[in-house]
Amino acid sequence: MTKEFTRRKFIATATLATGFALAVQPISAKTITTDAKGLIASAIKIPVADGEIPAYRAQPAIGSNFPIVLVIQEIFGVHEHIQDVCRRFAKLGYVAIAPELFTRQGDVSKLSSIDQIRPIVAKVPDAQVMSDLDATVNWAVRSAKGNAERLGITGFCWGGRITWLYAAHNPQVKAGVAWYGRLVGDTTPLTPRHPLDIASTLKVPVLGLYGGKDTGIPLETVRQMQERLKTGSSQSEIIVYPDAPHAFFADYRPSYRETEAKDGWQRLQAWFKQQGV
Repeated sequence: MTKEFTRRKFIATATLATGFALAVQPISAKTITTDAKGLIASAIKIPVADGEIPAYRAQPAIGSNFPIVLVIQEIFGVHEHIQDVCRRFAKLGYVAIAPELFTRQGDVSKLSSIDQIRPIVAKVPDAQVMSDLDATVNWAVRSAKGNAERLGITGFCWGGRITWLYAAHNPQVKAGVAWYGRLVGDTTPLTPRHPLDIASTLKVPVLGLYGGKDTGIPLETVRQMQERLKTGSSQSEIIVYPDAPHAFFADYRPSYRETEAKDGWQRLQAWFKQQGV
């Protein structure tokens, strides 16, 4: 059995998490649960360059030509919270897809601590992520009645960084909303560019939603990003919630801040509509 065949077999048999990631237990009583009434909502497989990756898809059960939203995971993978966000979008009339972007490197949903997860996520190449997201858009158009002319992307934490980068990568994207994604970092073969590096040349309008009390994303880097965006033509914006910590949208965690999360969700919807998503 060749190494390539083994890898393909692994990708094809990987599955999505059921429930919440083990590393985020216990789950908050404030967790939002969105039902699937009137929706098609299930795990799917996305054909990619070297096999298949699992993903979660939610969309209205009736209709076609749906606007597409890519929902990009946190460091904890495509667990129940990210799947629920997809259903929230589907209730608004979108086909929302969250591909499991770490699947080649490992199943982070089964790991019990963030210290175990970080080394796996650190092995994920940006180029692989961009390619997988391109494949996800193709699947949405071919298999989920999606409209490629109305393409949006949103992501949280790790996925917030990817939102900025994919908006720079794919000119088809009409709008992005990046939730507390890291803006700067070391340049490596796996992560050759970061949001600050692409800000001045970005063409796609991205709304950044950040917390003023985020201990992992210094406000100075947010200010740098705001200044760099002013030199470009994307009309992107960054909103800072002064009292919000990191992960303030994550209703299943203690970091959740209801007021800021609801305001951000409303801003996301308005931003997408304004940009034709």
